[in-house]
Amino acid sequence: MNKKDIADIRKRFKLDTDLLKIADIYNVYIQKDTSEIFHEESRSFSLLDREQQELFLDNFKKVLGGKLDQKLFEVKFQPQEEGQDDHTQHLLYEGLETEDKTEWQAYMQAIALKMVQERPYEKDMVVTFIHGNYFKTTKREPDETEVDMRDEVFTTPFILCSMNQTELPKSSLVFDFAEKEFKSNLVTDPVIKLASPIGGFLFPSFTDNAADIHHILYAAGKANKPDFQFIEQVLNGDEIMTAEEDKAVFEEIVKAVIGEEVNSKTLANVYDEINAMLEVEDEEDNEEGTPVLDSKEVERVLKASGMEVSTEKVEQAFRQVVQDTDYEMKASHIVPSYGSKSIKISTKVADIKISPQDLRYVKEVNYNGKRCILIEVEEDTMIEGFKLLAEEELE
Repeated sequence: MNKKDIADIRKRFKLDTDLLKIADIYNVYIQKDTSEIFHEESRSFSLLDREQQELFLDNFKKVLGGKLDQKLFEVKFQPQEEGQDDHTQHLLYEGLETEDKTEWQAYMQAIALKMVQERPYEKDMVVTFIHGNYFKTTKREPDETEVDMRDEVFTTPFILCSMNQTELPKSSLVFDFAEKEFKSNLVTDPVIKLASPIGGFLFPSFTDNAADIHHILYAAGKANKPDFQFIEQVLNGDEIMTAEEDKAVFEEIVKAVIGEEVNSKTLANVYDEINAMLEVEDEEDNEEGTPVLDSKEVERVLKASGMEVSTEKVEQAFRQVVQDTDYEMKASHIVPSYGSKSIKISTKVADIKISPQDLRYVKEVNYNGKRCILIEVEEDTMIEGFKLLAEEELE
């Protein structure tokens, strides 16, 4: 899935739309430090009152919120062994195919049991499953709120899961108007934290209206902190790399090739070269797939940035850092955001934020025997409303 696919289905989770229909909702209550289901409830989503529907719809949007490879991860399923009936891909696929609500609930219950049997949770938790249909038209209308019968419509059945912790509300002091007295309000019912899901997933994955049952979109609770044990043991998914990890790998490979030191102009050139790959991707509307950096591309980027490197040295760096000369990193993981001041320069005196393309205007210089940061500017420098006075020129 790409960010456009995710954004489109995410915005469909709202009341009174023809572009996404939820059939059933299945809730499971799990008590902490147990490996059993305490309570379960399956209902038609349309039978919930509108306030409950809105709460859940907002929760589902939260599950699908965040950036790809930071909070959302497309995970490939591990191969199923012969006779492995509890493989999550099998359970989800059968859940999509069946029209029997009791069977669907049984498949989702099996997944919920895998969650609790794998490890106990620190707090009581509610796991919610829904299944329904997502509709996408090929013809785009300005409002795009209703499905026009003249439009070609792609229908994708889906299952979405949301995991939410619970907490007990704090005691409070209230005024009883009927009795005209102050009372302590002791509420013992746990509150389900729907506004901050700790995980979830969407099945199947899909791109440009084509469903992919061999992948699942996993949602982490926090950016760059996926639950690897959950992915492997519960979802039966392959190992993933976060954007943060890919960037760290790239940095280590470059250091292994050219050393620890680099000037700002060369680093800016590296970011420019990689960003150009992403711009080509956007222009071609993803027809060539997500651009990646393998050993050959890393060599090309470094040479184009003005460095003298060899194929042998780059491949040796790959073997040293990741033990694999065929390893690939997504280009989008490496480059900081070009649309914002995404690079942070940290010093003891101050932290400075600049955009990647402006990195070439920053230099470290020696001034009067002291190491200083020099920033080339084209306009007056303002500090707290005052224009900074120009001092002596550097020698």
